[in-house]
Amino acid sequence: MMVDWGPVVVSVALFILLSPGLLLQLPARTRIVEFGNMTTSGISILIHAVIYFCILTILTIAIGIHIRSGV
Repeated sequence: MMVDWGPVVVSVALFILLSPGLLLQLPARTRIVEFGNMTTSGISILIHAVIYFCILTILTIAIGIHIRSGV
């Protein structure tokens, strides 16, 4: 049985990198972009979720990243 770990690895990596406030927050409270402020808002969560979904879709469906393990 072949297991495809590509979408799982990409999803976890993007979730960590695109968490609002960790690396950047878009939009921020006083500016458009703030880096490493570790705060968040509802609109920034929505924007980061849309960006996450778009990048995940591009990487897993359009490019087709696959990491297969045969068990």
